[in-house]
Formats: sequence, C-alpha cells, structure tokens
Amino acid sequence: MNIEHILPEDIEKRSFEIIEQELNGRYISPMEKSIVKRVIHTTADFDYLENLCFSENAVEKSIKTLKKGAVIVTDTNMVKAGINKSALESLNCRAECFMADNDVAETAKIKGITRAAASVDKAAAIKEPLIYAVGNAPTALIRLDELIKQDLIHPELIIGVPVGFVNVVQSKEIIMNGKTPYIIAKGRKGGSNVAAAICNALLYMITRKI
Repeated sequence: MNIEHILPEDIEKRSFEIIEQELNGRYISPMEKSIVKRVIHTTADFDYLENLCFSENAVEKSIKTLKKGAVIVTDTNMVKAGINKSALESLNCRAECFMADNDVAETAKIKGITRAAASVDKAAAIKEPLIYAVGNAPTALIRLDELIKQDLIHPELIIGVPVGFVNVVQSKEIIMNGKTPYIIAKGRKGGSNVAAAICNALLYMITRKI
C-alpha cells in the first residue's frame, strides 16, 4: 500500500484532484460543478452526481443574492457552524439558526408543530435577501412551501437536503414542484454537512474565484 505524503495545506487540493479523476471526463454544467464536487468532497459519495438537482439558473441567481448581502437561515446549528464565517463576512452576509430560540420553542408548542417549522415562521420577518438551507428537517421544507404560497416568505433560494425516511422524499418533491429556485438532493440522502457544503461552495465561487 502506497501512502501519499501530502502537506496539510494541500490535502483539500489533492482531494479535489482525485474527485476530478474519478469523474472520468463526465460533463457537469460549469456553474454546478463546484457545488457537486464540494458535496462529494464532504461525503465521499459519488451518488450526488445523480442526486443533486438544480432549478434553472439556480447557481447564478444564488450568487447574485449573496452579493446583495444575504441572510442564510439554517434548520440546524450544525449547518450554521459549518458555513465559512470569513466568506460570509467578506460579502456582508450572515447565517442564522432559530431552532434553540425560546420564542420558537413556544410557538412550536402552542401551534403543535416542529421547531423547524416554527423557525420558518420566524424567518418570514427577515427583510434582507433570504437563502434557506435545510439539512435535517423535512417539516421546514413543507412549511416553506406553505408560507410561500401564502405570500408570507420569499426565499431567493432553497437548499433542500434533509436526510432520513419520514416525509424526506416528499418534502423535496414539493419544493421541486414549486417556483422558488432550489438546490435539492433527491431521495433520502443529505444532511447538515451537505447543506453547509453547498452554502460554502456558493460562497467560494465568489470569494475564492474557483
């Protein structure tokens, strides 16, 4: 077994070289390729070549939104923690997660809904350009669809990659059948790490020029 001797600062670069080799010349839209590769880098799962779906011009629209100084609302603090803070700050953006807020817990209790759904209700008050990144809770996607149809929330992008079994596939299909731009991982796969990777890939396309 041959062990590659790679400097720590070169590990990410080498990982992306390996991913590129294993793509074996497969064509991916240039605007989507950086996102697909970063998700594969995060998960070591090449199924995302098939699973990751983009609405028309979703990446281009997302980049414009981030350049305006967007708020990225996440459904877990893990997603929020995984988003590169320096990249956010350089674009005058910020990330928020309301899941642990007392008012969200109270709303969820009163309405008999999940905290993820109640977090969407709270996010509806945000005035800045909004990106909603969901890595765990399908109920967040379902509530987003409900409030969008009621003209109460207007996200400029939905990142929908919850992982699991209950209503996961259905919630993603609801968003894909809507009119809001999206990046969705079809099927059961996803997770907070995938949501953060997608956010970072979009940010890096602006801040790192790669």
